[in-house]
Amino acid sequence: MRRSRHVRHPVVMVGNAIFTFLVLVALVAGGGLYYGKQKFEEPGPLTEDKVVNISNGLGIKEISDVLMREGVIDSPWVFMGGAKVRGSLKYGEYQFTKNASLSDVVDTMIEGKVVQHNFTVAEGLTSEQIVQRLLETTALTGQIREIPREGTLLPETYKFTLGMERGTIIQRMQQAHKRVLQEAWSHRSPDLPLTTPEQLVTLASIVEKETGKPDERTRVAAVFVNRLKTKMRLQSDPTIIYGLTGGKGALGRPIQRNEIDQPTPYNTYVIDGLPPGPIANPGKASLEATATPARTKELYFVADGTGGHAFTENYADHQKYVARLRAIERGEPPPVEPPPAARRTTTPATTPTAPRR
Repeated sequence: MRRSRHVRHPVVMVGNAIFTFLVLVALVAGGGLYYGKQKFEEPGPLTEDKVVNISNGLGIKEISDVLMREGVIDSPWVFMGGAKVRGSLKYGEYQFTKNASLSDVVDTMIEGKVVQHNFTVAEGLTSEQIVQRLLETTALTGQIREIPREGTLLPETYKFTLGMERGTIIQRMQQAHKRVLQEAWSHRSPDLPLTTPEQLVTLASIVEKETGKPDERTRVAAVFVNRLKTKMRLQSDPTIIYGLTGGKGALGRPIQRNEIDQPTPYNTYVIDGLPPGPIANPGKASLEATATPARTKELYFVADGTGGHAFTENYADHQKYVARLRAIERGEPPPVEPPPAARRTTTPATTPTAPRR
C-alpha cells in the first residue's frame, strides 16, 4: 500500500513523465542524427557534373533554394544543418560533380573551391588585340581605361574566377612580363648589340612575328643580331605591317610593292637599326632566344616553300633560294635543292631581306 501510494505520488508521476519524454526525445534525436548523417553522406541527385553560381549576399536558406532548383541537393534541411555545423559557406561559381553528396557540396563551398577559368594569350599578339580579347571574355568584369604599352604583356595562360576584373588580368600579365624579361636580360650573351631590356623586347617581338618554331628562334635572332652588328637594315616584313596597321593586327592581304619603301617609324626596310618599340608582345621563348642567339654568321633567311626557312651567310646563295621559292610558288620544278642547313628548319615566316616572298 505504501509503495503504491509512493508510485502514484504526483511528483513521482511528473518525474516519470519527464524522464519518459527525455528518453523519447533522445531516441528521436538519435534517429534523426543517424538519418541525417546517412543522408548527408549518401550520393546526391545530380545525374551529371554541373556548374552553379552562388551570388554574393545570399543567405543559407537562399543558397539551399538555388541548389535545390539546380538539382544539386534534395534535402535542404539536412544541407543547412550540415553547413551550420561545418562552417561558413563562400560565394562564387562552383562545379559540383555527378552524384555529389551533401557533404561534398558543403565542403566544396566552405573551402571555396570555385571554378577556375583560363584566359590564354597567344605569342605575338599586339596589346590592342589582347585588350580586345579581354573585352570579349564575358566571365570577366570591369573596363580597361587604356591600352597597355606594346610589349609589356607576357603571353601565356592565366587562371581567373568568374567576375574577376579585367584590370587584374592585365596587372598579372605585366608582372609576369617584368619577371621573365629580367631573367632573360640577366642571362644575355655578353656581345649582344642591345643596351637596354626594352631593346631586347623590341627585337624579340620581331623574332616572335617571324617564326613560331622553337628550333628556329635562335637562328632568326642570330640573323637580326648579325645585321645589327654589321649595320645592315633588319628588313623584316612584320615591321612594315605594324607601321601600316598601328598595332591593330594583321594586314589582311599581301604587302604591296610600294609599301616596302613607304616611310613609317617601324618600317625596317627604311629605317636603320631597331624600330622605336616592340611590334607585338613576345613570349618567354622568343625573349630567351633573342637574349642568347645562335652563334652563326647567317645574314639572310627566306621561306623554303615546304614550311621552313633557308638560312644563308651571303646574298648570292640567298638569291638562289629566293628563285627556288618563286619557282615553287609558280608550280614549277625548283632550280636548286636546299643544302642540309636549309633542310633543318620547318616553320614558315616572312623574309627579313629585300628579296621577298
